[in-house]
Amino acid sequence: MMNPSRIIVALDFPDEKSTLRFVEEQLSPELCCLKIGKELFTATGRHLVEKLIAQNYKVFLDLKYHDIPNTVASACRVAADMGVFMIDMHCMGGHRMMEAAANALAHYAYRPLLIGVTVLTSMEENDLSAIGMTGNLKDTVIRLAQMAQQSGLDGTVSSAQEASLLREQLGKQWVLVTPGIRLQQTQDDQRRVMTPQDAIRAGSHYLVIGRPITQSSHPMQILRQVYDDIQNVL
Repeated sequence: MMNPSRIIVALDFPDEKSTLRFVEEQLSPELCCLKIGKELFTATGRHLVEKLIAQNYKVFLDLKYHDIPNTVASACRVAADMGVFMIDMHCMGGHRMMEAAANALAHYAYRPLLIGVTVLTSMEENDLSAIGMTGNLKDTVIRLAQMAQQSGLDGTVSSAQEASLLREQLGKQWVLVTPGIRLQQTQDDQRRVMTPQDAIRAGSHYLVIGRPITQSSHPMQILRQVYDDIQNVL
């Protein structure tokens, strides 16, 4: 069951103290979910995840697992035991790895969404060519997403620019998680970006938004604006 909010705020902070201060002063579990990535999880471990869940936030544990099948399956079980609502892994880990993760959680009463990362939104076609991957970027995204679906995953992380194509190819129930959301069409280290309204229109379910909210001088104001804009589109 999806959270009524489509917004996932990326908590790109260096430590627990600054994270909790920001969350408690600037956010609301009625308006957003939260994302904890590698830097913050490495600094704080599961303690912070469980503390935020206790504050009624849904947490996306964004560790992008990519390892041998047994290791990834075990890691997914630990994450599920923490109570997170979403876990991700690199589709490039292959069918056996993703299938092992899905099988590991098959009997959980509360099962987190399993999401496959297709191609990082920081990458373009020349980046794929540099690591020896042939074919255009969209074909690569579709191929990896189809493999994820066949392996038992629930959805994919990908650019909103591929959302309409993924929706067409994989169906309405396929969960689309979209990073690279910007309030205006600007670029930084993210290359394939889109605005919140356009991403929802393209078929995205969840929008991952970091700096436009966390680095704003009025984070709650921006969060409410984005939330209202999304509701208007829906």
